[in-house]
Order: sequence, then C-alpha cells, then structure tokens
Amino acid sequence: MPIYEITLAGYLFLGCLYWFWMAVGAVRVVRAVPRLVEQASSLLEQRQAGSLPYEVPKLSVIIPACNEADTIGDAVKTVLAQDYPDLEIILVDDRSTDGTDKIIDAVAAADPRVRPLHVAELPDGWLGKVHALHAGVAEANGDWLLFTDADVHLSPGVLRRAVAYAEHCQIDHLAAAPDIWCRGVLLSSVIAMFLRSFCIGMRCWGVESPKSSAVIGVGAFNLVRRAAFVETDGFEWLRLEVADDVGLGMMMKRSGFRSCLVNASRLVGVHWYRNLREMARGAEKGYASIGHCSVVRMLLVTVVSVAMELAPLAAFVPVGHRGMLPAGAAMLAAGVFSNVLMLRWARRPIWPGLLFPLAAVVGATLLLRTTWLGWRRGGCLWRGTLYPSKLLRPALRVRFP
Repeated sequence: MPIYEITLAGYLFLGCLYWFWMAVGAVRVVRAVPRLVEQASSLLEQRQAGSLPYEVPKLSVIIPACNEADTIGDAVKTVLAQDYPDLEIILVDDRSTDGTDKIIDAVAAADPRVRPLHVAELPDGWLGKVHALHAGVAEANGDWLLFTDADVHLSPGVLRRAVAYAEHCQIDHLAAAPDIWCRGVLLSSVIAMFLRSFCIGMRCWGVESPKSSAVIGVGAFNLVRRAAFVETDGFEWLRLEVADDVGLGMMMKRSGFRSCLVNASRLVGVHWYRNLREMARGAEKGYASIGHCSVVRMLLVTVVSVAMELAPLAAFVPVGHRGMLPAGAAMLAAGVFSNVLMLRWARRPIWPGLLFPLAAVVGATLLLRTTWLGWRRGGCLWRGTLYPSKLLRPALRVRFP
C-alpha cells in the first residue's frame, strides 16, 4: 500500500475514534444533565401543596458590567420581574465609559432591591471581571449568590426554581446552561459546534460525581451556596483566570463541595454574539483560556480540532482506497447523530448543526486570528485591558481538555 494511503488510513482511524467519542459523549450528556424546568416544577408543586416544608433563603444576584449600556437595561428588567421574595441585586460597574454607570444608578434609584457598586480603578494583579465579582461578593448579604452577566435574560420564576432545586438536592454550586440566541446560519453552526465540543469535552456527565475530575461553570448562571463559597479560596484564587466561570466550578469542587449542571432551556437565555465579528472579538480571550498564552499550544489545538472535524470528508478524497469509504460514512453518521442529539437537548435549530465541516473551518480561522493577535500584543486583551502573557501564565487555573 502506498505511503499516502497508509497515512490517510491512520488519519481516518483517529477520526473514527474522535467521532465515536462524540456520539457516545452526546448520549451521556443528554442522559446525565437534567432539565431544570421539569425537575423544579414538580418540586415547587409539592411545596405549594404543603407536602414539602420550605423556607426561602435570601438570594443575592451579582452582575458585573463593563461597557454594557446596550444590554444591561433589558437584562436587569428580567431580574427585577422575578417573584423571588427575598432578593437583592448588586450591579457592579467595572470602569465603564459608555454610560453603563448612569443606567445602573437609574435602576438602583427606581428599585430598593438594587444596589449600585462602582469600580473606578483595577488593582494590580486582577482581571477586571473577576475583581468586579469579588467586590460584589463583599457587598452581598444573601444565603445564596448568583453570578450572572449583563446580557442574560431570566424567565419568570427561574430563581425560585433554581434555589429550590439546589436546596432540595443539597447542591452547593448549580451551573445552568442557557438558551443561546443568535441569527444567521453560519453563526448558528459555529455555536452548535462549540456547544457539542464544550459539553462533551468537559465531560458534563461527570460533574456531579465526587470521584470524577470533571468540572463546569457557566458565566450566564453560576449559583453558589454562600456558606460553602466562604470555605473556598474565593475569587482571589481566580484573580487572573480568564475562564472564571469554569474556574468557580473547579474551586467549589476541589474544596469538597457538590457541583451540578442543569439544562436551563426556556428559563435562561443570552444573546451571546450578534454576528461573527462579535464572536471573533470574544474569541480573543481564548489565547489565555485555551492556549495559556502559548502560540504553539494554540496552533496545535487549531490543527488537531479542524483535522478531526473534517476527517469524515477525507474518506471521500479520490486518492484514497475505496475501502475507506465505510469509515467516512460511519464518521458522517456519528457527526450527524451527535450534533442532532445535542441540538435537540439544547432546543436549538437542527440543520445549522449539520454544517459542522464548514463550522470547523470558520472556528479554525477565528483561532488563528486569536493566536496572531495574542502573539502580536504579547498577551490577552479583555474588557478593554491588555494582560501580558508573563502575568497570566503562572496564574491560570483552568486546563481545558
């Protein structure tokens, strides 16, 4: 057999392993991660009927905002509309220059549940968002702390559901996967690829098991029990962690507390990116979170990921042996199966997810752009501040698979 056919056969073998893992992983995610809307509804019905006693603990919602004038107003309205009886909302203005501070002050003046907090300067050795979260915790009085973002929308009753579920199941950290709203087929296909790769790569099915090293965190909805949080190293341990949401889940689990992921479809939603240009800017922090400020690591991640995603098509290259066609067909079937299953679980449109080879090329392009910018800048630009690589590397806690 010619050397090129041997090489192609080896490549397809690795591709088959990859897509088999994706198919199995999708099944495990769907089976293991419960839907909050279903689990909590039954629980609340029992408590309303009096069969389960329940006292509503105080809840503090902490929302950091840096130049979020376009989104924070509508997002906070959905928090204010919650029927949670003992609620305080802490809006942290992180050095905004676009009028976010004025919106926060106006909202606070109109509702006594809202407390404004303004950060004028960023201390040395801190990321802006992590410091804003740290400052918010210092002002919070709740028995539970919810960390969310300034563009996240909450459906009515979700806070009652989430706290009731966490209390009943004795969970210390509840991360909720939101609906991701977006427009455009190409953007939807890239988000579908990210959703599948992230949930399976993070082994979401093992998050709740204390024997598993799997951890998770969701920036849109990280709910923690305060009594447990104060027993951890706190946000000072994550002061330079770009993936602060996953870092929070890691910190809680390594401290011996129980962490859990739920599917919050229909209850929590976010306009993650409005277009590919916004996604490209958001991907820039991947130089630190994915590549740990290493060009070599970023290039390896990019090449390996795009090679595995495109492996099903390689079997149909004319130079290959006809016997390789079944491998390509099997990978395509696994690709369609895993994407459809994950998108149904996430209640997202199906057909953009079937464009995963195209999404892989777009994703690789974004990663290459991120790598070039990170190398040129000598670090990671995030929320308007440039953090040098030599500062970030020793302090990064999260290691993505």
